[in-house]
This record gives sequence, structure tokens and C-alpha cells, in this order.
Amino acid sequence: MALIDVVSWAPGTNNVFAWRFPHQNLSTFTQLIVYESQEAILFSKGRIIGKFGPGKYTLNTENLPILRDFFGIPFGGKNPFFAEVWFVNKVMPLNIDWQTSTFRYHDPDYQAMVPLFSQGRYGLRVDNAEMFLVKLVGTIQEFDSRQLTNQFQGAMESKTKSLILSYIQNNGIGIKTVSAHLDQLSNFLRVSMEEFWEQFGMKLTGFYITSIDLDQSTVDGQQILKAMSQKSAQNIAGYTWQQDQSFNVAKEALSKGGDVGLLGAVLMTGGLSGGGKMGEMMMTPNGQGAQPAAPAAPVAAPSHQRKEVFCSNCSKKIPVTSRFCPFCGDPYLACPKCGADNAENAKRCVACGTPLMTENAESAGNACSNCGAAWDGKSKFCSSCGKKLV
Repeated sequence: MALIDVVSWAPGTNNVFAWRFPHQNLSTFTQLIVYESQEAILFSKGRIIGKFGPGKYTLNTENLPILRDFFGIPFGGKNPFFAEVWFVNKVMPLNIDWQTSTFRYHDPDYQAMVPLFSQGRYGLRVDNAEMFLVKLVGTIQEFDSRQLTNQFQGAMESKTKSLILSYIQNNGIGIKTVSAHLDQLSNFLRVSMEEFWEQFGMKLTGFYITSIDLDQSTVDGQQILKAMSQKSAQNIAGYTWQQDQSFNVAKEALSKGGDVGLLGAVLMTGGLSGGGKMGEMMMTPNGQGAQPAAPAAPVAAPSHQRKEVFCSNCSKKIPVTSRFCPFCGDPYLACPKCGADNAENAKRCVACGTPLMTENAESAGNACSNCGAAWDGKSKFCSSCGKKLV
């Protein structure tokens, strides 16, 4: 078996962390060449017999004194011995991509479970070559970033998802604003990830989260995306979800020949903001108003018959026994006729059009006798209905 004269490694890519020289038949005349950003480690009989940084070396007993004891090699002369030579790449690449599977998070903005996924990039370099080779590499020919990713995919994904959920939950971050926190999240995860990789002789040179997004590949994600799009459209158009639902119910009732009773129930939802005028227009399918002789159910039921109403501020259902909305804290200001919630400065009920008179205006007598709107006592005409006051 021919003895090896020169041992070296010139990697074609930085993706390879460690590479084993394919031959073991060395001699005390063999030249070892270690390039910059490399480290060479020699193994023989299951033990490390030498470590070399960048430079050119002759593997003689002067550089490897252990050869005399380990192989009984005398000083001087060309003497053969067997050893594995491992080269470790110690450059600092930042080219390992990662991505989590779907994880669910209770979003504080939408008060619902939303499916998310995250992705990013990180970089590693070998910091302790001896620990790295012993704990990770074993007996394979080379160890690259793909093998590293496959080996630690489960541990990395579990740790990443757990840390992301912990951070956004503790800080009350919703999906609408999570992109603004990617830098803080990346730094938060990097601290824990550094400790994880140190036990394998590696140093984390960078860890970045590039995105945390709604997982649109799931049915839930598609439904939530649709709802978010509708919500954005409603905000731009200037109407609420509550009103949108009322429009849809009214439209369905008209298409089925609905009567006053059914549409009266629609008006009671508080979703039609047109007040009494809108209610009058929708009393009959032809939009001409209810005929006096036609029997009809009352437009609005007494407020005590309603168990829930929609909050005028956040549009969520609240019990009629509430004094304040349990979701947004807005006071429940019930219409005396239909019980619908109204804004504090509303002049008419948004559901049935009943004039709303403030207690202060009523007690002071400063109110329009026609519509009940507050009057400052100075104006000659009502600013709400135009009636002459003085």
C-alpha cells in the first residue's frame, strides 16, 4: 500500500462543515496542509493524536510526539502509521434556511385561533472542532448543512415555535402587527438558540425570522383571510359587520317575500343605520311602505324581550343586562323603544329611528319638541330637524 505524501482539502463550497481524508496510510514524511479558516484533527485507534491550525506541517515525531508511544516509532527515518485526518471548515456562512409547520395562536385582535407559520435563515460555524466531530460527525465521509438540517429539524422546529408563541403571547402581539416585531423576535430566539448549539461545539453567527404569516394552505386560514379582506372593505366603505349582516338578512327576506314582522326583526339588530326612514322603506317588498289594511307584526318588540344586542362601538353581541360592553368597555345606551345600543351622541336610534333625548337636555328643558335633539337655548332653529324653536 503506497504511503500518502500530501494531505489537504480544498472545499468547493462553504456548505460542508467537515470532511474526512479518504486514505489513512500516512508516514512521518507526509505533508499536512491546512488552509485558512480550517482546522485538521488526526484520529487513531479511537483517540485524537493531533490538532493543527492553518499552516504546513510534516507528520513526524517532532510535530506528533505521541507517535513514539502510540506506534513505537523511533526518532528519524520514514516510518508508516495509520490515522484518520479530518478537516473542519470554520468559515461563517449564513445560508441555512428554516421553516416551521403550521402552529395555532389565539389572536388578541380577532379573538380567534389563527393558523400561522414562520420562516427565516440562520448561520453556524464550528467553534470547538473536537467537540463537533465527536458529538455530530461520527464515521461518515463528510458533514454538510443539509445533513445538519435533517438531523436537527425536529428539535429546531419545536424550539422555534415554542419561543415564538411565548413571545407574542406574553406581549399581546396580533397577526396584524407581528411583522413590526421581527427584529425583537429574532434577537429573543437567538439567545436560546446560541445555548442550544454550544453543546455541539458550534457557534450561531446569526438567526433571523424573515416572516410570520397566516397559513393560507389550511381551510381555517383561507376563511380568516376572507374575513380579514371583508373587514378591510367594510372599514373603507364605512359600515360595520353588524350592518352588513342586517343588509344580507333584509335582502334575503325581500327575495322570499318577507313581511313587516320579519323585517322589523332585522331592524331590531341595530344594523341598519338609516333609522326610521330606512325602516319605512323596507316595510314591504315593493318599498312603498306598509298598507294600513295589511296585517303586520309590530316593527319593534319591547326591549325587555331582547336577550342580546350588538355593541354600537365594536359590533359584538352583549347581554341586555350589561351596563358596559364586556369586549370594548363602551357604555350600553339602550333605545327606550327597541333596546338597540346607540352611540353616546346619537340623536336618533340607529335601529328604529326613535329620537334620543339626553337626560341633561330633558331636565333642563333644552330639547327640540319635534325630534328631541339637545338645544343650546340660543339657536332659533333645531340643528337636527330644522324646526323653529324661538
